[in-house]
Amino acid sequence: MNSSTSFHVPEGLDVLKLPKHVAIIMDGNGRWAEKRLMNRIRGHEAGAETVRAIVRTCREIGIPILTLYAFSTENWQRSKIEVATLMMLLKKFIDSEENEMIENNIRLNAIGQLEKLPEDVRISLKRTMDLTGKNKGMLLNLALSYGGRAEIANMVKIIAEKARDGKIDPVLITENFISDHLYTAGMPDPDLLIRTSGEIRISNFLLWQIAYTEIFITDTLWPDFGKDEFIKILVDFQRRERRFGNVGR
Repeated sequence: MNSSTSFHVPEGLDVLKLPKHVAIIMDGNGRWAEKRLMNRIRGHEAGAETVRAIVRTCREIGIPILTLYAFSTENWQRSKIEVATLMMLLKKFIDSEENEMIENNIRLNAIGQLEKLPEDVRISLKRTMDLTGKNKGMLLNLALSYGGRAEIANMVKIIAEKARDGKIDPVLITENFISDHLYTAGMPDPDLLIRTSGEIRISNFLLWQIAYTEIFITDTLWPDFGKDEFIKILVDFQRRERRFGNVGR
């Protein structure tokens, strides 16, 4: 994801009106491989290349936060072989991109039930998060072992324990207070959510945070999703009128 080369602003894109936070449900790796009579794992490998391309594009044009739905709580139900391979590919990605993230001022973060990840993955993740912790050019969030309902349940537990212990007055619990106890505390909610592969559902992703997020569904399978289509979606986003419940002009 080296961004040292010069970058030309794509036609139609206003870099002053970019979303501050883009979230992506990366779907279609398995179907991409099956259509080509390949093993599903080959689809995940191809999907990792798309991750590199999209991260690079976000860094080049100046999108501050990118959150990628990389592994859900439900994904643990897949075959042991596929899960083990996904964890191996995740560790490989983190290790291989570490220097690039350092060089390109990208901070790596992870949200989800990280304690469920294999130890070697957690070690690589923590090392890279520590090494990139002071980078301010862009924040790359990987949602790992993540589920929106589990996140909300965890938030309720934390707040309930604080109330029980007398550390907070329940009267003071506001929407902002709740947001401050989610995995994404301190981050703006996503402005744009993209889902690839044509499935029209949220799949338990950022359920609280996407209340007023603009949603774009593309039929493109994740390994085929590229910079050009991403830019077209950003241009479409910039044309939308975001009213947040108010009356339009």
